[in-house]
Amino acid sequence: QVQLQESGPGLAKPSQTLSLTCTVSGSAITTDRYYWSWIRQPPGKGLEFIGWISYSGRTYVRSSLNSRATISRDTSQNQFTLHLSTVTPEDTAVYFCTARLEASADNYWGQGTQVTVSG
Repeated sequence: QVQLQESGPGLAKPSQTLSLTCTVSGSAITTDRYYWSWIRQPPGKGLEFIGWISYSGRTYVRSSLNSRATISRDTSQNQFTLHLSTVTPEDTAVYFCTARLEASADNYWGQGTQVTVSG
């Protein structure tokens, strides 16, 4: 059973860079076929996919965010991190990290962490 736990600041100011870390247990983030994603849900809106980092370290970020978002990993700590630069109040959301096993129904979510951007 894969378990994920998000951590980071609950509050950020406009123009700052937001960094959120997902700590994984139950599986190494280098395990074949796993994709480690960030998803967010703004207040009153649906889920919004941000991007992923694969078991091999490849990354993908949705085009509307790719100038501001990067995803990195620390295999020694079994963590992956979302960096979102130049945040605005529109980045206020609950941020989730997830794990998906390719070609499988296995899908795991963290509990989510609230981030509010306000200055």
